[in-house]
Amino acid sequence: MRTALVRRTVLTASAVSLALLGTACGAEKGDTKADATPSAAAATSAAPAAKGKTDAELAKVLLSQADLADHTFKAADPAESTAGAAATSDKPECKVLVQAQSFAPAGTPTGTARTKVVANPKAAAEGASEEEKAKAILGALSSTATAVTLASYDAKGAEEAFAAVKTASQKCAGGYGATLGGDTGKVTKVSPGASVTAGDEALALTVEGDADGEKLTTQLVFVRKGNTVATFSALSLSGTAEQPKTVIDAQVKKLG
Repeated sequence: MRTALVRRTVLTASAVSLALLGTACGAEKGDTKADATPSAAAATSAAPAAKGKTDAELAKVLLSQADLADHTFKAADPAESTAGAAATSDKPECKVLVQAQSFAPAGTPTGTARTKVVANPKAAAEGASEEEKAKAILGALSSTATAVTLASYDAKGAEEAFAAVKTASQKCAGGYGATLGGDTGKVTKVSPGASVTAGDEALALTVEGDADGEKLTTQLVFVRKGNTVATFSALSLSGTAEQPKTVIDAQVKKLG
């Protein structure tokens, strides 16, 4: 599972079927005029539901190399999303968190956009000793890599997706089994991550797992901005990832 998790990263979401809200209010009691003015509530209920963004629209607001010059970007592989779509858990209520470590969106977003980014490590200074060069290499290997996924939804789908992740984080705090891309593993703990204040709603989680006897910690951050949910899944070959604050801040700013 370690290899699969390092390869794939996801987006969080849930089923997004919704019914439009609102019931037209009748005229005031005793008002029988045919041309009576509709109530404010009726006018509000008739307003069209918000439309989600398309792939092309999300691509324009997806973080890129031009936004963070000191990071390296790599395009996401479509095959990762395909493989992630089959992610499962031995606890159905936790499946959304397994998907949050893959590139496959759950539910039916109107559009998605994905990328991978890692902070450029500091190179050894010119004339550095072999020991200093070795430390620089180790520093590069321990860099945190972050998969960024944007998904947009019609109506209140993004709010429902965010709520589903929040609920799962509470129900699955004690751990769960996960299967991703044919690899299986065990998540031992889900706990709150370092607080994130961004967008309309934000949730930060630290997911601890056992990968072939080794501890692997993933930092998951979900930010909802309007009808778009941004998911950040951060991993490190060292086994312990840091929350990618610079990446999060830059992406949320670009969402507007």
